[in-house]
Amino acid sequence: MFSPSLRLWGLVAAAALSAASLSACANNSNSEGASGSSSSASVKQDDKLAALVPAEIAKRGTLKVGTDPTYAPNEFKDDNDKIVGFDIDLFNAVSKKLGLKAEYTGSIFDNIIPGVQGGSYDVGVSSFTDNAQREQVVDLVTYLQAGTQWARAAGGDVTPDKACGHKVAVQTGTVQVDDVTARSKACTTAGDKAIDVLQFDDQGAASNAVVVGQADAVLADSPIVAYAVQQSDKKMELVGDVYEAAPYGYVVTKGSPLGKALQGAVQSLIDDGTYMDILKKWLLEGGAITTSKINGASGS
Repeated sequence: MFSPSLRLWGLVAAAALSAASLSACANNSNSEGASGSSSSASVKQDDKLAALVPAEIAKRGTLKVGTDPTYAPNEFKDDNDKIVGFDIDLFNAVSKKLGLKAEYTGSIFDNIIPGVQGGSYDVGVSSFTDNAQREQVVDLVTYLQAGTQWARAAGGDVTPDKACGHKVAVQTGTVQVDDVTARSKACTTAGDKAIDVLQFDDQGAASNAVVVGQADAVLADSPIVAYAVQQSDKKMELVGDVYEAAPYGYVVTKGSPLGKALQGAVQSLIDDGTYMDILKKWLLEGGAITTSKINGASGS
């Protein structure tokens, strides 16, 4: 369950960030210039954790990372077309703990898990909610707690519980698709009009649909919606509470030893304080966890 402060983290963070450039996909490595992070500069390799990295990856020296850079402030493009954000800063530090460099490739969100399964990426780093459905096909290494938030057109009357007959935008492949689909079914079961669910591959496009009047509301992870509202020039407003708190997780193939290495690296960063430094930079400390798990939704 969320504490009252969690509802505000994304909104406060958004005020500290510049507008994101959400153009087509790009690659960038985890150099300090690319990430804009100083928090991971002092991170040193942990030899015991590095020894857990699969030999092929260790020999290569890099982690191939799939991410959807349309999800500000977690992962987005800056004015120089570099992929940046909270997730990037933290995963750069995780990579350093393992003696590796992260190489980010922009992707449509819904293609990242299949990309990990097929070997195009070693890991997916893109605000993936850890849930039982995803744990059936991949492993997830937890690193932050987040929930779902709605926003509507400023002055509108739609709410999460009164959305029947309204147009609601959501990003394809996210947990929010199941959320709004279930709400729509409840509408029709009760004899009301279905929700007109508008799905977008790009979260920026989903949020913008409300700004331009194509949709009445949008739902996504709480930091992302709060950021979108802040950037909307008062054309959107938050509505309702944050709900269904769940951890984010790094996606790796089922049973991969890389999961154990990533978990150890996250835990080491938590223990030495680097993790909290990075969260504070993005004003996301309300979502901090104290223990990283593999498949936290199932209690593993």
